[in-house]
Amino acid sequence: MKTVQVEDLLKYRFIENLQYSPDGRYLAYQLARSDVKKNTYRRDIWLIEKGKPRQMTATIDAAIACWDDDTHLILKRRTEEDTSVSELFRLDVNGGEAMPWLQLPLSLLEMKKVRAGLYAATAVILAADPDMHLDSAEERAAKLHEIQAGKDYQVIDELPYWANGAGFVNGRRRALFLIRTEPELSIGRITTPYFDLESWSVHDGIIYWTGTERKTKLESKNRIYALDPDVMKVQTLYRKKDLHWSDPFVLADRLFAFATDYKEYGRLETEAFTELKDEKAIRILKPERSLHNTVAGDTVLGGGKQAVVVNDTYITLATEQDHTEIWAYDSSFEHKVLYRARGSVSMLDAAGKKIAFVLTGPEGPMEIYECTLEGKQVKCLTAHNSPLMQDTYVAMPQALDYESEGQKLRGWVLLPQDFDPKKKYPAVLDVHGGPRSVYGENFFHEMQVWTGKGYIVFFTNIRGSDGRGDAFADIRGEYGYVDYLNLMDFTDAVLAAYPCIDQDRVCMGGGSYGGFMANWIIGHTDRFCCTASQRSISNWVSMAFISDIGLWFGTDQNDVHNPYKDTEKFWDHSPLKYAENAVTPTLFIHSDEDYRCPLPEGMQMMQALANKGVETRMVIFHGENHELSRSGKPVHRLRRLNEITEWFEKHAK
Repeated sequence: MKTVQVEDLLKYRFIENLQYSPDGRYLAYQLARSDVKKNTYRRDIWLIEKGKPRQMTATIDAAIACWDDDTHLILKRRTEEDTSVSELFRLDVNGGEAMPWLQLPLSLLEMKKVRAGLYAATAVILAADPDMHLDSAEERAAKLHEIQAGKDYQVIDELPYWANGAGFVNGRRRALFLIRTEPELSIGRITTPYFDLESWSVHDGIIYWTGTERKTKLESKNRIYALDPDVMKVQTLYRKKDLHWSDPFVLADRLFAFATDYKEYGRLETEAFTELKDEKAIRILKPERSLHNTVAGDTVLGGGKQAVVVNDTYITLATEQDHTEIWAYDSSFEHKVLYRARGSVSMLDAAGKKIAFVLTGPEGPMEIYECTLEGKQVKCLTAHNSPLMQDTYVAMPQALDYESEGQKLRGWVLLPQDFDPKKKYPAVLDVHGGPRSVYGENFFHEMQVWTGKGYIVFFTNIRGSDGRGDAFADIRGEYGYVDYLNLMDFTDAVLAAYPCIDQDRVCMGGGSYGGFMANWIIGHTDRFCCTASQRSISNWVSMAFISDIGLWFGTDQNDVHNPYKDTEKFWDHSPLKYAENAVTPTLFIHSDEDYRCPLPEGMQMMQALANKGVETRMVIFHGENHELSRSGKPVHRLRRLNEITEWFEKHAK
């Protein structure tokens, strides 16, 4: 039986953007695949009718914008280029090619139908010139030429000035538009030039959204608004600015959103169901679970819906312990579990009497499943990836419970093919990002590659992880302390349970928060034969003042109230402070467009080790960002995983 190989990444198919037709008869989705020659991904549109999938497009690289009616999809042509024009196509699901429909003078992000001939959309604008879409083609071309001519320069005068995955966003805003196609095309901007849209929805012809006006620094609190297109007057639904609002929805003719004041558990705390009525915020319920999927993985490329309202029921994903569940809330906000996944559910949709969802279980990459609104009659609808896993050894997670610092915790162990407890094996400890994320029993490509090369791989959910409530996830001011002790106790538990592991050949790796932990670990122990630190944090002082989220994430997570004066607390929790103790050979993986954990974070730690004479190597990926391991360009993802695997092989074998 063959084992999972690094190059298998190029064979996987990635399901995105599940969308039922309004009548629930059809289920549309995007299917992405690697294009090695162009080092990118190509997307085709697929449709499921009566449980049978079929490909709908092949000539255009497209994404689903929205359903126009029960039998017509609106598609947006994808392009690698930054353009001010968006091409939209209309596809009849009963047959025929996707036909050109509209050319919008907008950098379109999302689109939703309000009613016949009327659509709401979001697009990126220049705050200083917010109505460029109204210019003639010649005027727009001249302005774009001027912008292109100034590409060698970047002026920044606001915070944040860049964002991971979006580049420099200084002076740019996410705006909300109304698009009328009848009797002729007209485009009107709803939000003000300096308003930053965060989340939005459409219900019964009314548009709801959240966001805030900003001229310099983005504030943590925002407001919620509504617009009836027949009246064309923006209504502020809650005038105080003492809460952060997100994801408005209507349930049983009542308006709700998620809201928090961040006072109890800081900026990562769970938001509460909150009703808006007569300009008042009525707190209904804090779910104590993230109502979206936070199970880590490396075979999910694009996204989709995390929640939907159907038949006066709010259906949502929820991260529970180490897996994803599908929950249903009625109008009294009593919830029931419709489906428990052994693994990760990355997106869903619902219509009529059905729920569709994308599941990555332990056996292999994602497929689409469907069940009733009661969570019954679960069936798999696709086989995009399952044939690829035939005659392939996939290690099944072996649960291992242990105790650390007064907490009962769980981890897992993956064993190589033909495992023999009498032999000696090298091993890998893998640490997830977040930290408010979780490992589960879902297929994880890189871990399967390592088991295929004869390693025992082990991983766990320590304090700070998601799935067990805010109190468990709250490690503000404890970074590098309780989490480090949890990881060491877990390593001890694994070595005790599997004495076949050669303690001199245990590797360690992780990305983002896991990269922080890799940097921290090498300054506090020499028990690992090598480490692979990816997209890491090494210095909280610099991270706070350079990351796109630094000033709120760094201060919040280190319990720092004054980032100008409390630098001692920042420094105490910085791996760089302890780099002089490091002796472990360490590989650093970083991307030069990672604005979440910027490149200097890895460079500082690498330079500190090199200066000490510790064996080290750094690989910088140009044009990639914080998502390299999950959605980076195909060839880059292969190089990344090969670099890590070869580092392990060099030091463990």
